[in-house]
Amino acid sequence: MAELTLFADYRQIHVFDEGSQTDLGDAWTDQADEDRLAVGEDSVALGTTVNVDVTVSVEALDGPPTDDNIDFDHVVEASLHCSSGRLVIMGCTDYEPDAARFSVSKGWLRLRASRSNLDRAYQADLDSADDFATMERLRLQVWSAGAAAPSVVVRRWIEPE
Repeated sequence: MAELTLFADYRQIHVFDEGSQTDLGDAWTDQADEDRLAVGEDSVALGTTVNVDVTVSVEALDGPPTDDNIDFDHVVEASLHCSSGRLVIMGCTDYEPDAARFSVSKGWLRLRASRSNLDRAYQADLDSADDFATMERLRLQVWSAGAAAPSVVVRRWIEPE
C-alpha cells in the first residue's frame, strides 16, 4: 500500500492510464457531481469534499476487496481500461510528469474509491488540511477485471445543510 498527500484542486483527484489523452471535462454531468465520480474509458475523476490536501492510500489487489463499506462515508466503483499497465494518480492540476505511478495489470481494471472523515473535513473546509484529524481520506483499491462494468455508488454521503 502506498500513502500519498494530494492537492484536490477543483475538488478532484484523477486516476488514469499513463498516456491517456481523455478530457474528463464533459464527464462532469449533474449526476457525476452528485455521485462525485466522472468516468472516461481510461480515466476516472473522483470528487472530493474539500479543495485542499487530502490523504490518499493506494492498494493494488489480486481480486475484489472484502466489503468494508460500513467503515466509510462515500464509496464508488468504476471501470477503466489500462493499456500501459501503469496508473497515474494525481490532483486535478498537479504536474503529470511528477505524479505517482503504479504498476497494474494491463486491460480492464475495477477501481473502488472509499472516502472517510468527510463530516470533519467539510466542517473545517479550507483548514481541514491543517490537522490529520480533520483531513479527508481517500482509499483507492484497484484490481484486474475481465470487462468493463457500470459505475456504481455503493454508499452515498450527503453534505450537511
